[in-house]
Amino acid sequence: MTTNLTAIIADDEQHLANYLNDRLSALWPELAIVGIAKNGLEAMRLVDDESPSIVFLDIRMPGLTGLEVASRLEAKTHVVFVTAYDQYAVEAFDKQAADYLLKPVTDERLARTIVRLKEKILKAEAPGDIAGILKQLATVLPASKNAYLRWIRASVGEGVRQIPVDEVFYFQAQDKYVSVYTKDGESLIRTPLSDLQTELDPNEFWQIHRSTIVNVNRIAATTRDVMGKTQLKLKDSKAELQVSRAYAHLFKQM
Repeated sequence: MTTNLTAIIADDEQHLANYLNDRLSALWPELAIVGIAKNGLEAMRLVDDESPSIVFLDIRMPGLTGLEVASRLEAKTHVVFVTAYDQYAVEAFDKQAADYLLKPVTDERLARTIVRLKEKILKAEAPGDIAGILKQLATVLPASKNAYLRWIRASVGEGVRQIPVDEVFYFQAQDKYVSVYTKDGESLIRTPLSDLQTELDPNEFWQIHRSTIVNVNRIAATTRDVMGKTQLKLKDSKAELQVSRAYAHLFKQM
């Protein structure tokens, strides 16, 4: 039987947690989502209060990471890690007892996870060796703090787009919002530029002005005007970005 099953979702990105909740409700209506946590500490409180059958854990969360939460779960709890990591995590998870979902979560992949969980629960299989998988993950992901942002969820008019970070040309602060510029135009996010910078790979995204962060891979050329100010021309874009003097040293070799 797969009735009377409960689950919690833990993800510090609220919109992603809500999205997973919605898709689970659609694809597995028998599963009762009894709580959504915004961080690892909230997740542990929910686990203590609800004793869920399944926990969906974002690997990277403030307070306690998903890995730290998993290490504290009772052996009877099934774990599904939700992660923005790609091939390294896949190599660690493959052939392990714990399942994983890569962000952005697709219905097809989520459906496969549901089938696996149902089979384990139907056969009364105990959850696998979480300690073992955590040990393996620690070797392939030694610094989870360096898991940089891979997707941006941004507003376009009345809709919302899921944008791969590597498709972004540049970010620019605009009053209460930050504009995200891609080949498809401008989208908006509410994350402050200073917070966004900490989430981006510093080897790929450089701050060039107090209000601008540029994708280095999108720079086509640098020019200097008669005043000695540096400007950037971008590939596949008509935009020209001004580099403030505080960041001009980044382009001395260009």
